[in-house]
Amino acid sequence: MGTILVVDDEQSMRDFLKIFLSKEGYRVLTAENGEQALARIEENPVDLVITDIRMPGMSGLELLETIRETATDLPVIMITAFASPNDAVQAMKNGAFDYISKPFNVDEIKTVIASATRRTDPVARQDQAEQLFPNIIGKSREMLKIFDMIKRIAPTPANVLIYGESGTGKELVAQAIHAKSKASASPFVPITCSAIPEELMESELFGHIKGSFTGAIADKPGLFQEAHNGTAFLDEIGELTPIIQTKLLRVLQEREIKPVGGTRIIPITVRIIAATNRILEEEIMAGRFREDLFYRLAVVPIRVPSLRERKSDIPLLVDHFLAKYSRLLGKEIREVSSYALQVLMNYDFPGNVRELENIIERGVALESSNIILPENLSLTGSLRLQKTAEQPPDKTFQAVADEEELYRRGLDDVIADLEKRLISHALTQSGNSKTKAAELLRVSFRSLRYKTKKYQLD
Repeated sequence: MGTILVVDDEQSMRDFLKIFLSKEGYRVLTAENGEQALARIEENPVDLVITDIRMPGMSGLELLETIRETATDLPVIMITAFASPNDAVQAMKNGAFDYISKPFNVDEIKTVIASATRRTDPVARQDQAEQLFPNIIGKSREMLKIFDMIKRIAPTPANVLIYGESGTGKELVAQAIHAKSKASASPFVPITCSAIPEELMESELFGHIKGSFTGAIADKPGLFQEAHNGTAFLDEIGELTPIIQTKLLRVLQEREIKPVGGTRIIPITVRIIAATNRILEEEIMAGRFREDLFYRLAVVPIRVPSLRERKSDIPLLVDHFLAKYSRLLGKEIREVSSYALQVLMNYDFPGNVRELENIIERGVALESSNIILPENLSLTGSLRLQKTAEQPPDKTFQAVADEEELYRRGLDDVIADLEKRLISHALTQSGNSKTKAAELLRVSFRSLRYKTKKYQLD
């Protein structure tokens, strides 16, 4: 059921909680002070910490702060005999999961502990993530942290800045925040800042009135008016010019806009979610981005990990895209071969999830059987998928023999020799996996097993 660390300077309290929690099915570790607790955490992975607030030496609050520096998602429950509202507020500000006063009700602490351990249970968190975020594929630790953050910030009106490389799915995260917010019934309006010419950006964001410039044949509402009471998603925010940055800052400060060519001020209520693949702190240092605008946007920063940082999600994404493009292209491709999947797992994906999607779409389009093989992953233009074995070209695939040698040895002997060398090469390429070697050679597993025995390649 999980491991709980109990930290209390009173022996009787440690003994009581250890006996009580052990009967509930938990593995229980104990520590009598904060320093000992940190050593326990370093030695053993734990799912929950229960700590007294008032202890000699390092206090429970100090222990909580230290834990948060290295284990941001480890739940900590604070317990004290000195019920102080200030302590409770400080504990929750520092990231405590909950706060319980002594003497506590046994049923109460059971409920709190069960809730806290469910939060760290990977299976429970994955199941919940699938239900809450069906459009974001991932069960890795990195993505579960993103899901937890979305659940925490979505109900608030706070502006959000999403960091991440191109192709990581920043807009999907923005859509999930909006979908779980109180404004989910209102519009979600996206705009890609780099796709709008500089001279039209002000009109796109704030709207314009008829006749304000050549081509303005009618009044046009801008992004912020369309997103009123909802969410405006500004993708590639780092591409905005200094002039537009200044005007956007005013919108965030005053919560009002003035259309181009207009005189009337229009109040707006809108949540801003911005995204960038740039490091805005570096842009600020270079004088290309306003520091005051950055702090207005980055009330809550979220970093979306690259695909190479969450490679355990690749099989899930492959299955998702395989089903999607098999349906769209009218094919019945059921799987990617294990060797082809290994090729994908060994690739760094500079284009992230978007690149993986393109690879699978192309593989489905090119494949004529019901399983995608490695060669149809390698036919993806300039992607240069890295093979699992970086070996120089083998002479196996060059000319077998000249005519004189062929006539001297005989056709059967030459074919048998070539077959043996091909099987040997395939076994080497696949790490001696007969299943993968059979896939490479496009023969059945039984046939390959027979031939490896025949040629004594076992």
